[in-house]
Amino acid sequence: MALAEEQPEKHCWVCFATEKDDHSAEWVSPCRCKGCTKWIHQSCLQRWLDEKQKGNSGGAVSCPQCGTEYHIIFPKMGPLVYFLQQVDKALSRASPFAAVGVVIGTMYWSAVTYGAVTVMQVVGHKKGLYVMERADPLFLLMGLPTIPVVLVLGKMIRWEDYIVRLWQRYSYKHSLRPGTHRHIPRVPIDGHSAGDHLSVSRTLCGALIFPSIANLMGRLLFQRVPSNLQRTILGGIAFVLIKGVLKVYFKQQQYLMQANRQILNYPERNGDRHSEGGDDTEDSGNY
Repeated sequence: MALAEEQPEKHCWVCFATEKDDHSAEWVSPCRCKGCTKWIHQSCLQRWLDEKQKGNSGGAVSCPQCGTEYHIIFPKMGPLVYFLQQVDKALSRASPFAAVGVVIGTMYWSAVTYGAVTVMQVVGHKKGLYVMERADPLFLLMGLPTIPVVLVLGKMIRWEDYIVRLWQRYSYKHSLRPGTHRHIPRVPIDGHSAGDHLSVSRTLCGALIFPSIANLMGRLLFQRVPSNLQRTILGGIAFVLIKGVLKVYFKQQQYLMQANRQILNYPERNGDRHSEGGDDTEDSGNY
């Protein structure tokens, strides 16, 4: 009787109930905790484990007080359930790789389709189909996806920036004549690239739409050229040159605006002058 009286009363640290509240509840002491935090209802611990594991029944869970890992055992299952569990684990491990493969395959076949459409657009619909039907299938599968890649890489060549830099260097050298005492013009830090950073979406869209623009420019400017391929090439060259000239001019004007900007004086008001005079009066009175 003395030993029974020395044992502390069981107290669940989840629901805060004691063994007097529910005599039929199943208790468990799953860790090295002592005192009132030693015992916990089996049902309360199960709910607490479900919240911690969040559906991952195989994950280890430890006591938040002493850090002891709970020893959890599962009932034996039949061979069919074991087989299905192994299949589920294998599918969970393989699904990320399968998803990557699907994405890569989708991008590849999209590039093949875009390359085929571009060929028919550049050389003509009938002639493009004839060329692709007579070509080697392996060559088509390897060559057609490179068309959008080459267009994107070509779009990333910013040749206008080099021309703008040469223009700026030439204009800077001739801005000051020998023997004059004019001040040296300010050179912006990011003069040639301010507000014109490389955009992935803009580069991708511009590269993929370039064959259509080249075909349209060829039809508008070179109607007398009989070959559709020649018209498209000439239209593409004309579009690149026109766009380049406008872009160089626009960047140079931006550079000049940045280099010639000025900071104005603060506009003084009557109230500001009176306040300054009042401050001086107060200062003189203090002295």
